[in-house]
Amino acid sequence: MSGRKKPLVVVTRKLPDSIETRMRELFDARLNLDDTPMTDEQIAEAVRSADVLVPTVTDEITEELLKTPDCKLRMIANFGNGVDNIDVATAVQRGITVTNTPGVLTEDTADMTMALILAVPRRLIEGASVLSDGRDWQGWAPMWMLGHRIGGKRLGIVGMGRIGQAVARRAHAFGLQIHYHNRRPVAPAIEEELGATYWESLDQMLARMDIISVNCPHTPATFHLLSARRLKLLRKNAYIVNTARGEVIDEATLTKLIESGEIAGAGLDVYEHEPAVSPRLLRLAKAGKVTLLPHMGSATIEGRVEMGEKVMINIRTFLDGHKPPDRVLPDVG
Repeated sequence: MSGRKKPLVVVTRKLPDSIETRMRELFDARLNLDDTPMTDEQIAEAVRSADVLVPTVTDEITEELLKTPDCKLRMIANFGNGVDNIDVATAVQRGITVTNTPGVLTEDTADMTMALILAVPRRLIEGASVLSDGRDWQGWAPMWMLGHRIGGKRLGIVGMGRIGQAVARRAHAFGLQIHYHNRRPVAPAIEEELGATYWESLDQMLARMDIISVNCPHTPATFHLLSARRLKLLRKNAYIVNTARGEVIDEATLTKLIESGEIAGAGLDVYEHEPAVSPRLLRLAKAGKVTLLPHMGSATIEGRVEMGEKVMINIRTFLDGHKPPDRVLPDVG
């Protein structure tokens, strides 16, 4: 890009230092050094002035923003795998290239999913709080803080993509029986490796599982995929773990069913109205019925650096006139 004016790249949130430094070297990068979330007006200004926008899951890039007459954007290089925060169809219609960072966070998210699969039935957070909250612990007792064994239980995975398969491999090693629902079955070799059972009917799978893990993306087709009707199919001793997107589950109904004892509990890293967390869920957490995490499933230093590297590769490839490796197209169902 020698001899040419560097493109203006606006980054909406603070990124690892190594990534920000390299972005400054490559582009006219406008960084968010104090990590204060950008306001709607600041994002609108970025759309009007930047060649490339690097948003995150918390930034809503709407049809209204993208259709402003003075929109200058040529590219949206999303810092994240999910693109439900971006109106991809409108962007493509307006000639704006959209990219994401797939594959980077698969192992990190699967690790956290497995942690919740262990933590909820074994009451790990509830037990740890006995000591951290300074409560009087009388020592080991045979009937105290009893949870449920993991080995031999049936795990139903909703969404058997990269993350779903990574979760299945971990769970299989812990002795869980793997079941899954997906738009189509995975390759026979993968099913054989995991001893996995495919369910074309999500309803039928939900009714038979001990633990449900949600690992599908949030799209219009998966909004409230676990609806009130489907949640009521779950057994009373079943648990739900969600490290995907909060919107996939009807959170109000899930909360109600746990409160009434119709579902045993849940481990949640994502919420339907983030960053707001329902006070009812917080009360359930204090009662030891749910384990709640603040959307940290992908939060590793290594993962964030790899995401940043993918973003820069996508931008440089695009600016060099080639198709970016992680281009996203509208979901046509």
